[in-house]
Amino acid sequence: MSLPVEFEYHSLWATKQMNFNVKTAAERRLIQLNELVEIRMDAYENTKIYKERTKALHDKKIIPRDFAANDLVLLFNSRLKIFPGKLRSRWSGPFRIKEVMPYNAVVLWDREGKEFTINGQRLKPYLAEYDTIETSLPLEEPQAA
Repeated sequence: MSLPVEFEYHSLWATKQMNFNVKTAAERRLIQLNELVEIRMDAYENTKIYKERTKALHDKKIIPRDFAANDLVLLFNSRLKIFPGKLRSRWSGPFRIKEVMPYNAVVLWDREGKEFTINGQRLKPYLAEYDTIETSLPLEEPQAA
């Protein structure tokens, strides 16, 4: 148990220790503040370097999608997620591009010649020839050998 007199003595002793060398304590505190500023600047530079490297890595993997009129494209069907099919592709098409509008909007023709406008981010180039596409494959019974 500590008495008020002892408590007063300890606080006086602590105050005396802290204020013993005011000039050196102030200099030490200034040095610590300057070191803190240097550490913050190093952290800022490291963060900047990290962000630049991450952006370069991301940009390297981006495939530019520049579409022109009469190109063949596949359209991503985002509604297929509601009714998932294990082997069903989410890409439908191919569609022919009629016109590329500003802000990545694209006007497409379907097989019947109808036009519709969609966002260009939902497209990817179709690499096969349009004439070689078959609409359905006939299924036949296997031949007995």
